[in-house]
Amino acid sequence: MGRLTEAIKHLLIINVLFFIAASLYPDQMYQWFSLWFPENENFEFWQILSHMFMHGGFAHILFNMYALWAFGTPLERMWGRNKFLFFYFSAGLGAALIHSGVNYYYFNEGMEALVNSGLDRSQVMSIISQGKYSPDWYNLASQSTIDNFLSAYNTPAVGASGAIYGILVAFGMSFPNSELFLIFLPVPIKAKFFIPVLIALDLFSGVTGYSIFGSGIAHFAHVGGALFGFLMMWYWKKNQFSNNRWD
Repeated sequence: MGRLTEAIKHLLIINVLFFIAASLYPDQMYQWFSLWFPENENFEFWQILSHMFMHGGFAHILFNMYALWAFGTPLERMWGRNKFLFFYFSAGLGAALIHSGVNYYYFNEGMEALVNSGLDRSQVMSIISQGKYSPDWYNLASQSTIDNFLSAYNTPAVGASGAIYGILVAFGMSFPNSELFLIFLPVPIKAKFFIPVLIALDLFSGVTGYSIFGSGIAHFAHVGGALFGFLMMWYWKKNQFSNNRWD
């Protein structure tokens, strides 16, 4: 890949600095800079951007930063620094929008089920704002409804994965026949095949709740980043905008 391009170099540095700070002051950093549900008292407007620099562990930041370098470098060289940054943050913001929208659906579905069962909304809010819940709620709605309701309110989102998925889509559309060598596959696979399969697996996991990648993954954020990445690439190609550089 050669030397680091400017935008990717600075993104790597900022992500690593945030990771070090979160390791030293985890409570404060995750409260202030993760993306919380908008009705959660921890939510702040800057989290829509800041959560993209937070990560849940060493493996999380390692894979994200590797993907940023591996797939983002040829894109920045092709587009220029400013255009790459515009695409990267647009995909990340799109991921946050889709993730928050899905959480709103889960939250309202759970709240509606509890209120329709005779509970007072303000009392329910008072309980969950303390990080608590009532076991009796599982007698009033399905387990998945209550689990999704509680997770939507209490679980913040962290990571650059949404933006990375946008980058993956852009790479796949720009270099479809590039062969990727992956640790878990014994043979190279072309980008135009691997990336759609990866996104489909995330969509499957988000819809079914069954994740082959492990727990605690914001699958709809991945899908949202991929969707916004695809829409931007489609629009750029349709309008010949992809031929322009922003240095």
